[in-house]
Amino acid sequence: MQNIIIAIQIIISILLIIFILIQNKGTGLGRVWGGSSVSFSRRGLEKALFKFTFITVGLFIIISILQTTL
Repeated sequence: MQNIIIAIQIIISILLIIFILIQNKGTGLGRVWGGSSVSFSRRGLEKALFKFTFITVGLFIIISILQTTL
């Protein structure tokens, strides 16, 4: 059980690092991939990525608490 929780925590931490690195402050998601045009769909994707980052942080905290209690 302990090994499963550690594996899940590693996967969540890698996802969290990826989500944070994709978010460049002040540039937006379009410039990360080299695009310079502005469209409304990118704004929605950036918003979803922002929410997924917070969800991933919450999961990381929950898994960390579970690991310390077991």
